[in-house]
Amino acid sequence: MEFEFWWLLGFPLFFAFGWLAARIDIKQLVSESRSLPLSYFKGLNFLLNEQPDKAIEAFIELVKVDPQTIELHFALGSLFRRRGEVERAIRMHENLLERADLAPEQKMTALYELAQDYLKAGLLDRAEELFAKLKGTLYEQQGLKFLLEIFEQEKDWSKAIETSRKMDSVSGQSSAKDIAHFYCELAAVEITHSRWDQARDYLSEALSVNRRCARANILLGDTEMGEGRPAAAIEYWKALESQNPAYIALVAEKILAAYRSLGRDEEGLQLLRGYLTNYPSLDLLNVIFQGELDHLGPEHAYRLVRNELARNPTLLGLDKLLEAQLLEAPVERRHELQLIKNLVHQHTRSLALYRCESCGFKARQFYWHCPACNRWETYPPRRTEEREFGA
Repeated sequence: MEFEFWWLLGFPLFFAFGWLAARIDIKQLVSESRSLPLSYFKGLNFLLNEQPDKAIEAFIELVKVDPQTIELHFALGSLFRRRGEVERAIRMHENLLERADLAPEQKMTALYELAQDYLKAGLLDRAEELFAKLKGTLYEQQGLKFLLEIFEQEKDWSKAIETSRKMDSVSGQSSAKDIAHFYCELAAVEITHSRWDQARDYLSEALSVNRRCARANILLGDTEMGEGRPAAAIEYWKALESQNPAYIALVAEKILAAYRSLGRDEEGLQLLRGYLTNYPSLDLLNVIFQGELDHLGPEHAYRLVRNELARNPTLLGLDKLLEAQLLEAPVERRHELQLIKNLVHQHTRSLALYRCESCGFKARQFYWHCPACNRWETYPPRRTEEREFGA
């Protein structure tokens, strides 16, 4: 391809056009900047320098000078709420809603922000009323999420189920796992009041929503035990193996108690030993250890823990082994073994925890609903040491 010299004439023209366009943009930018009040730049500067208190005062001054700055009102209200100054946020958004010149979209935004203010302030009834008004707007899905949060706080599980179903229809996603837990919560209340038939109805609903809901089978077993049918309870708890065998550890003590009530202690221990072989668990080991200790004596309990420790070495297992050794040790050795056990036990306290997979919150007891991030079924039923070392 040959070079044409007349192309050189086009380069100055391109540079000229570029320079002209830049001049126009700069003039427009300077013009817009001059039209902004000084308070705006002061507030922006304070924000950039991490001085939110001074930034707020500067923006408030700007709002007083130019009450038409709607977006700045919204930004200020959100800033107040994040800083915990909920009353100021409420006043800001209430004043916005009273303005006659507010566009419909801006009014919905103000309503949504005010509802969040009420929720932050703990005024749940007011927040619920405003979030319900967002139906059919751009904020409907967010409003439903906040409504669900309110109903969970109030433990209004029927409304939580209804709201979750609405969310699914709006978002196209499934809340089946959460809905199943809401039914389980309703069933737990019925079990507390010995209303067994109502509890079963709710648990059947839970399993129809999520057939892998292990909690529903656990509660069905509790229902059968409550009515004096331990054999039926055992069958429900054994069904956990096909849902999620990790949850067997949570009901191991109940299974052993059910077999004991039937006079079949050894059969119950044999079943749990099989589970331990297939699904190693420290909680399961603890239950079997105590069962063997009570039913067969210290020697069998010691042998069980020794074999399990060889298969799955953990500090928590070592703690149990030392406990078993103490039971059979001569008097002269017990003091020394007790010192070692106390030392190991101190270290195991930080390992015998459950940890939320969503937020990492650790707790000594098992939760179906994380108290930190409020998500359902995020706690695997295994201690942290087991999960970290793959026991």
